[in-house]
Amino acid sequence: MSAPQQPSREGLRLMHVHAHPDDESSKGAASTAKYVAEGVDVHVVTCTGGERGSILNPNMDRPDILENITEVRRQEMERARDILGVSQDWLGFVDSGWPEGDPKPPLPDGCFAQLDVEEAAAPLVALIRSLRPHVLTTYDERGGYPHPDHIMCHKISVHAFEAAGDPGRYPEAGEPWQPQKLYYHHSFNRPRMQALHDAMLEHGLESPWGERLKEWKPEPEWDARITTKVPCADYFGVRDQALLAHATQIDPDGHWFAIPREIQAEIWPTEDFERVVSHVDAELPEDDLFAGIEPDGR
Repeated sequence: MSAPQQPSREGLRLMHVHAHPDDESSKGAASTAKYVAEGVDVHVVTCTGGERGSILNPNMDRPDILENITEVRRQEMERARDILGVSQDWLGFVDSGWPEGDPKPPLPDGCFAQLDVEEAAAPLVALIRSLRPHVLTTYDERGGYPHPDHIMCHKISVHAFEAAGDPGRYPEAGEPWQPQKLYYHHSFNRPRMQALHDAMLEHGLESPWGERLKEWKPEPEWDARITTKVPCADYFGVRDQALLAHATQIDPDGHWFAIPREIQAEIWPTEDFERVVSHVDAELPEDDLFAGIEPDGR
């Protein structure tokens, strides 16, 4: 089934800042595909190459893949980028890895999470000024989950959002440009997972979220931070294809695809965001990242 025709929204620009290749497909990909279909110019910024990421698909856990993981993940990103219809830039920082142990070992020298925020934000400021997005999205202060690269991605994104419009900062990075809105991704929220879990049980199906929900402490104040729910169920199929493009990271037989798409579309047809900053007048709650923003024709 093809996605419905949407009115053109050419002249609007959206930038997603992510830590690793595959994050653009696991966070906000359906709303990305929706905006692309509507004519929005969507650009993905990928902070690292995912060099230290684990191979999470057993079918791809082979020595030849591991030896060439950097190039493999770049090729996966190219396929996902084409599926989503976005443009993309690499910031070129080195993956910090996921430290394990108690206590956790120090992060590798020179990795993304060890960099100075002021310096690491510089190439992002330059991209913002060059591409002039109206809306920028990234992770919350927890990183969505506490991967050191996700937390660093949050830090440089917030820093760059604030600095890009200030002519006194980063004068070498181009003409100032102030994005109008900043959002955090919140699609992996407990109410959503609980609703999908309950729906699976009601249909007599096994839920992939049972054990996780037992350990997931309710945080109603955190969940209340969601301000913006973008309807995008018609694009869940595009999201899934983009996910599958990241073959080293996504197990096609794993939890990502355990809940039928029809149940997802019925129970939770949105991707959810928190509006953190808005320089335009737009009432909350919203159903559109561009609420209150007019195309500028650039």
